[in-house]
Amino acid sequence: MTAADGSNRILLQPVIATGIAVNAFFLATGLWLFGTDGESLSRFLREDAFVEWMQFLTFASLTVLCGFVAYDRLLQGRRFALQVAGLLALTAAFAFAALEEISWFQRVLGWQTPEYFAKHNRQAETNLHNLMIGDINLHKHIMVKLIVAFGVTHNVILPLLAPRYPAIRRWNEDVGFYLPPLRVSLFYLAFVLLAETLVIHHRRGELLELFGAVHYLTTASAAYLVGVNYTMPVFKDVVANHRMSVLLALFLAMLVLLAWILGAMSPAVA
Repeated sequence: MTAADGSNRILLQPVIATGIAVNAFFLATGLWLFGTDGESLSRFLREDAFVEWMQFLTFASLTVLCGFVAYDRLLQGRRFALQVAGLLALTAAFAFAALEEISWFQRVLGWQTPEYFAKHNRQAETNLHNLMIGDINLHKHIMVKLIVAFGVTHNVILPLLAPRYPAIRRWNEDVGFYLPPLRVSLFYLAFVLLAETLVIHHRRGELLELFGAVHYLTTASAAYLVGVNYTMPVFKDVVANHRMSVLLALFLAMLVLLAWILGAMSPAVA
């Protein structure tokens, strides 16, 4: 089912509603731990814990999703070549984000940090986002600013302009992207602002990253597979789309359980 951005039914889509509920759960947990036990909040946000494994699983799922949609477009012929290229770029970006979250499986496989990263990475890990280049913190001074600029543009500015200028939506779809429904994006931004304001912890950024990962997994799967705010879904039958949305909602709930299990099994890392 294709839903317009202004439709009241968007928030009732099972996968969309579940994504909002999952982010609300993590925000509520963070607020509760902040108000009751700072040590438990640190364990909640530490490396290889519940929140970080949930980030990895959502980014990994986005990698599979975008790769699958790229394959579907490839089967449909050369007229979708630009979409395939854009979707493959998204696949690579989400795969990079997933692997960066767990330092490319460094702690899982137990290999030593290479000399360059041990010297220049502020957490002595094998990843790029924690690199220090001179006095420049790559994550804080560059990546966060780019992410904020992209997030506001993609989630607020473009969805606001798209109803008035349909070419914006067409261009996004032509290059393999999509626009999140504005109503859903406002929930995401509200979670980010609440966590940034109310959860006082040096690792609260992990919560903000998680909100983004869950938001994009739910809106991308709803768009590409079900047709929420998107004109070319993989599955076009109305009944099948509702069932797919329910299945995606259950899949997201399963990711939460799996992230909790992986976090509980992981050794403590500061």
